[in-house]
Amino acid sequence: MNTAVRAVEAVRGRMRALVRRVRTARGDAGMVTSEYAVGIIAAVAFAAVLYKVVTSGPVQAALQDIVKRALDGGA
Repeated sequence: MNTAVRAVEAVRGRMRALVRRVRTARGDAGMVTSEYAVGIIAAVAFAAVLYKVVTSGPVQAALQDIVKRALDGGA
């Protein structure tokens, strides 16, 4: 076996080992239940704040004005 073939085989072996390590590490890439719970709590809190902002007087009036102008043809 010449040196070029040995070098190629060595590189292939290293690549296989690297791929195995990456696949093994990727198995733990998801969120656990506690992370989902924290994410849901954050999303609900954001939704509550957004609801309060959108239903406030000035924002509601501005949104109604936008819809009214859109329905009147932009005049």
